[in-house]
Amino acid sequence: MADEELIREGRVWLLGDNVSTDLMMPGEVMRLGGEGYRQCFRANRPGWVDQVREGDLIVGGRNFGCGSSRPAHLNLLRNGICGIVAESLGRVFFRNAINGSLAVLTCPGVSKAFDEGDTARVNFSTGVVQNLTKGISLQGIAFPADSPPMEILRIGGLMRLIEKELAKKSGE
Repeated sequence: MADEELIREGRVWLLGDNVSTDLMMPGEVMRLGGEGYRQCFRANRPGWVDQVREGDLIVGGRNFGCGSSRPAHLNLLRNGICGIVAESLGRVFFRNAINGSLAVLTCPGVSKAFDEGDTARVNFSTGVVQNLTKGISLQGIAFPADSPPMEILRIGGLMRLIEKELAKKSGE
């Protein structure tokens, strides 16, 4: 499975620096359940959930996903986001996203290479980030093909990886 490429293509939502997990998943949302994901970005992007589509990508600035350890990646997934490319990512958000099977990539210069609404093609396996609208290509920092983060993303999340490993052990 190490040679299988992880590629996403979609419309870009351009977000800035220091986008907090609190903006993605406001505190009261954690108590709401159900439709709580619709509160994603309501403070900084009112109406965003009505515009976002399945398969869209986020291009972020520095420190995307800073803040608390809440599982904010879930709200992005529930709203259709299939991947994030940012200048840098908050460490806990980065880990939660990978474990939850939301593809993330750091890529220097990415926030200046896109305008909102552009079409991006991101190869999370090689780190190549393309702005198909402008004909720009950048090189992000990809995970090694056999690394745990890439294995987790390819299989569909940490829980699926654990299930696979447990199934292997029970068959021994």
